[in-house]
Amino acid sequence: TNFGQLAHLCCKTSTLYSDRTYDYSVVYPGPNLNMIVGANGTGKSSIVCAICLGLAGKTAILGRGDKVGLYVKRGCHKGCIEIVLYKTGGNLVINREIHVENNQSLWMLNGRHCNQKTVEEEVKALRIQVSNLCQFLPQEKVGEFAKMSKIELLEATEKSVGPPEMYEYHCELKNFRNRERELENIVKEKASFLEKAKLRNERNKHDVNRYYEKKRHLDVIELLEKKKPWVEYETTRKDLEEVKKERDEAKRQLSSLKQAQTPMLRKIQQIENQLKPTEAQIKAKTAAIKEASLKCKQKQDQLDRKHKEIEDIKQTLRLKQMEEEDHQKRISNTRRTIEDLKAELAKVSDQPDVTPQINTVNMELRRIQETRAKLEGEKSDLRRERDNIFAESKRLEKKLNDMNNMMNAKEEKLRGRHRDTHAALQWLRKNRDLFGGNVHEPMMLVINVKDHRFAKYVENHISFHDLRAFVFQKKDDMERFMTEVRDKLNLKVNSISAPEESCSKRAPSRNIESIRRFGFFTYLREMFDAPDEVMSYLCQQYKVHDVPVGNEQTKAMIRTVIEEPYIKVLYTTDERYTLKRSFYSNKISTSNSAVHPSQYLTITVDAEEKRQLEQQMKVSKLRDIDERMEALQKEIVALDRRDNELLAQKKKLSEQKGKKRQLEQKISTKQDSLRQMEQNAIDLQKIEEDTKMKITAVNSQKVTIVAAFMAQMKLRAKLTMEKVYLALETVGLTAEKTKLENDCKEGASELRTTDQKCTRLEQRKVQLHEQCKGLLKRAKTICRMQSDESLPEDLRNALPPSITLYGILSYSLLMQAFSKLPDTLDEIDAMLNEERSRAECFTGLSENVVEEYNRREQEIKHLEKELEDKTNALNAYRQNISEAKERWLNPLKQLVEQINSKFSDFFRTMQCAGEVDLHSENEEEYDKYGIRIRVKFHSSTQLHELTPYHQSGGERSVSTMLYLMALQELNRCPFRVVDEINQGMDPVNERRVFDIVVRTACKETTSQYFFITPKLLQNLQYADEMTILCVHNGPYMLPPNQWDEKAFIRRCLQRKARA
Repeated sequence: TNFGQLAHLCCKTSTLYSDRTYDYSVVYPGPNLNMIVGANGTGKSSIVCAICLGLAGKTAILGRGDKVGLYVKRGCHKGCIEIVLYKTGGNLVINREIHVENNQSLWMLNGRHCNQKTVEEEVKALRIQVSNLCQFLPQEKVGEFAKMSKIELLEATEKSVGPPEMYEYHCELKNFRNRERELENIVKEKASFLEKAKLRNERNKHDVNRYYEKKRHLDVIELLEKKKPWVEYETTRKDLEEVKKERDEAKRQLSSLKQAQTPMLRKIQQIENQLKPTEAQIKAKTAAIKEASLKCKQKQDQLDRKHKEIEDIKQTLRLKQMEEEDHQKRISNTRRTIEDLKAELAKVSDQPDVTPQINTVNMELRRIQETRAKLEGEKSDLRRERDNIFAESKRLEKKLNDMNNMMNAKEEKLRGRHRDTHAALQWLRKNRDLFGGNVHEPMMLVINVKDHRFAKYVENHISFHDLRAFVFQKKDDMERFMTEVRDKLNLKVNSISAPEESCSKRAPSRNIESIRRFGFFTYLREMFDAPDEVMSYLCQQYKVHDVPVGNEQTKAMIRTVIEEPYIKVLYTTDERYTLKRSFYSNKISTSNSAVHPSQYLTITVDAEEKRQLEQQMKVSKLRDIDERMEALQKEIVALDRRDNELLAQKKKLSEQKGKKRQLEQKISTKQDSLRQMEQNAIDLQKIEEDTKMKITAVNSQKVTIVAAFMAQMKLRAKLTMEKVYLALETVGLTAEKTKLENDCKEGASELRTTDQKCTRLEQRKVQLHEQCKGLLKRAKTICRMQSDESLPEDLRNALPPSITLYGILSYSLLMQAFSKLPDTLDEIDAMLNEERSRAECFTGLSENVVEEYNRREQEIKHLEKELEDKTNALNAYRQNISEAKERWLNPLKQLVEQINSKFSDFFRTMQCAGEVDLHSENEEEYDKYGIRIRVKFHSSTQLHELTPYHQSGGERSVSTMLYLMALQELNRCPFRVVDEINQGMDPVNERRVFDIVVRTACKETTSQYFFITPKLLQNLQYADEMTILCVHNGPYMLPPNQWDEKAFIRRCLQRKARA
């Protein structure tokens, strides 16, 4: 016996999940092949669930429920599992007690309480891996085995049949490879950084040399700038001495010139004193003349205004005269008009009366108005009707658009979930005319849930494969559709042919009123609308007419509800219950699952309503109404034309009838107007007299103004003469002054020139004195001398001994440096410009360049050392990887070769072909290694990799089973579990696979094997090493402790003998 094999399994209070029959059961498996057989619903998979949960497996492995409490029999508060594993020195007993209320578990190991982690460690030590599909394959995970990637299959195989260290080596290699990549990246980065640093330093080396060259030029410039102020000081001091001499000479010349010019200057001063009062009198006379002229101008302006006032009075008289002349003309014209109107009135009096004709026209006009009002009423009614129809059309169009938007949303969900179905839907809409019967789009688009709250029940009840299926009324149409879409377009779609006899109106087995006391309020069919063919299929296939839906009351009364006959499936608020009645015992087993929220049917669109809306949109009354309105408009236009003609005729007759009266009124009006004009005549004589009086008054005012004007003119003339006499006196004095000035002009010019020269020299002397002081101070500052330090005698050609360069050069060294420099300012400036130009050529340089260069030199040395260390580490790491690769890859290749040998032999016995190989695109990528399974079931095809898409379900099951059997003899795990893997196999393959399982699993060298199946073929070959566990259910089942296998066999033999 192998360590870790199951000795026995005991379940109390509840066998798990679907087993609703037993409260207590014990399983005693054999050491080799254990075949667990029983009908669906008897509790076979409960044994698998108990093994998984009892060995600390996760609920996700089983795929039946996410909480452990769901695996306890309904109505029980807890369930217990006891598993005994064989182990040398004493079996290992694991107990798990599951509490439903809080989904918690209590663990015991060999009778002692422990935690789940301790159990997991014990199980792992026995190499039991319930999470490994190569060792533990539950019913719900059979399909996932084929979906495993090559990498996942390799890891599962390593864990299952490889040596204990193989998977560890593999993980170690993957970690080594990741670390190797990191080291390679580090070495590359270091090498790249080192190369760049060297290149940068090589470029900076030239800059360092240029920096030192620039430094030499700057030193020369500094020496020149230190010598230059002393040369400038000496030059300026010499200029100062010369300026002092010139200034003294100019002062002596200025004194002698001033003594010669004194008498003439005194006489000129006397004349200037006489001219000042005379010029003041002239200025006063000029102001008086200006004031008199201003007053004259004011009087002149007053005279001009009086002239204009007289002209205005005369203009007013002329206007009155013209107005009277025009008045007389209007009177004459009015008299002439009255005579003409009287003559015309005499002619009109002789014409006949037109009143009868006017009455006839009025009657005709009233008839037309009545007819037109009637037509306008009809037109208004039609317009209102048209507006109502147009508004209704807009409403229908908006409603149809809303429905289309909702349909588009449903189509987008369909496209997101299954693109092939969406592509087939587009093809169907373009080619609907190819089909003779009704063709319905995928059910999820045509089902219309009446209340979005009910969508979850409908969607949970109908599988997604049917929700995306197309429904056909005729089978011929379905076959044509599948040929076009599946075969030609290579689209994966589902299609359904509706029952020939409609089932959509089937009555439920019980009236809803009879079960309303349980909280049921409707049947599933009443929650949605669908086309007849779709509803007929759903009633036949899913019995939607017979599935009641209840509420919280139903859930509370569930124990009573499940006892009701005729109910097979029911819904509460959040759960679905499925009831199964045993053919043997008539006992009912139930299973329940959560009702998931709806994803596709929450959007409701009534297809029939949408079709009716589209039909209403096509049938429009707007055109008929427009035609009727156009006809009415034509009649109204004709009536308007006749109305205008009659109005014109009436106007003409009325004018003819009223012409006499009008003429009489006109004559009377004109006569009144004539009398009014004659009464309003103007008195020109009085107006002329008033005008003469106004002109006389203005003329008297003009006389007064002229007298004042003449007085001001006389005053201005007198003042002008006085000003002339004063001007003549000023001219005489000015002539005498000019004569004296001409006499001393030459002396004055020389005096002024000499005075200016003295002033200029004095200013120059002060300027040079200050400049010397500044230059001396500057020179001392530059050469770092004390301000009170005396100058040496020979400083005119050298420098003071206290000057130092950078504080370290002695006087002799400084003198030696200055002796090599020019002695004149021009030469120094020229050399300074030259040195500065050369220094400016070295741009962008600073001491940082040298510091950076030295720092980078140190960095380069450090990087070279780091790079050497990392390279050595990488080489050592690669050596370790090579050794680890040998430890892992060679045993793995041998293991895969052994698996391939067994796998190929099994396929050859089935007259098929199959192989297993180790696949890797890159030998160094250890996380990309995987096991590839390739199979061939038909002689005309090539080997194809096992995928969820290429092979059929039966072929995948055969391949999975044979791969697991290939692992059986190599297996290092204590036991293996395979649940209902033969469901999709055809009889021939099932028989072959069964023979291989029996032959392989019954060998002494193989591990314990559990094979669960609901059915077996007849006349199979069995082995003595097999243990067959039959799972039954029914009301007459014995407890496990009362079961006597020998007595059962004896009774069977006796019964057979009697027969």
